[in-house]
Amino acid sequence: MALKHEPPTTPHHSAQDALRVLETVAHRPGGVTDAGLARHTGIDPGRLTALLRMLRREGYVEQVADGAYVTGETLARLTSARQREQALRDKLQHTLDRLRDSVGAAVYISRYVDGEISVTQYADSPAMPKVNEWVDFRSSAHATAIGKSLLTQLDHAGRRDHLARHRMARLTSRTITSDRLLLSRLEAQPPTVPVLDLQEYAVGTVCAAVPITAGSSVGCLALSLPVEHAHRLRRAAETLNRNAAPLLLSMAI
Repeated sequence: MALKHEPPTTPHHSAQDALRVLETVAHRPGGVTDAGLARHTGIDPGRLTALLRMLRREGYVEQVADGAYVTGETLARLTSARQREQALRDKLQHTLDRLRDSVGAAVYISRYVDGEISVTQYADSPAMPKVNEWVDFRSSAHATAIGKSLLTQLDHAGRRDHLARHRMARLTSRTITSDRLLLSRLEAQPPTVPVLDLQEYAVGTVCAAVPITAGSSVGCLALSLPVEHAHRLRRAAETLNRNAAPLLLSMAI
């Protein structure tokens, strides 16, 4: 299976720039000022200010008394071989919880591993319940925003392989069951535009997903809403996309 080659999205650019900032800070134990960071990274000062704000909020850097930036506790935990797995899970969950509250929807992280879809973490609440998985997500990629987002990140052969292993069942009257039509839509899907599910998986639920590919790992960030809140879907999806950078950064470190 090969990944589809795509231009990076804005969250990917942000995560890459944030990594450059972190590498610069990590190589200067005594601290480095914002002016020094701008000089060493070549990042525009305005953009650098926004990145530093995000990195401080996420605990990756701290600002000491003289205004210089040093590495923060989150970075220390994620770069510890002994604690990394649990630290990463905790960090992703904390970010998901905050995203749930900011977009007003249940949110999910999903990955494509060994040819199958797996929802690895989610954040919901009584007021924002997660989707009832009435059909296994592994066999319903054709009908879900999560599945379609993951499939868009594969090459054509990878998509065909997945669809050959999972029959495209009609789950609602809106479900696409033609592999030709689905493949055409996946090919035409712009990488920077969220993938939508408008009651294709379950009547009464709408969803959106955006890619969070880190290296060779295929993943996506998704949200779900009851259909009576469908008018909020696109704006919520745009908010989700804009806030994907911290998740990408956590996965890339």
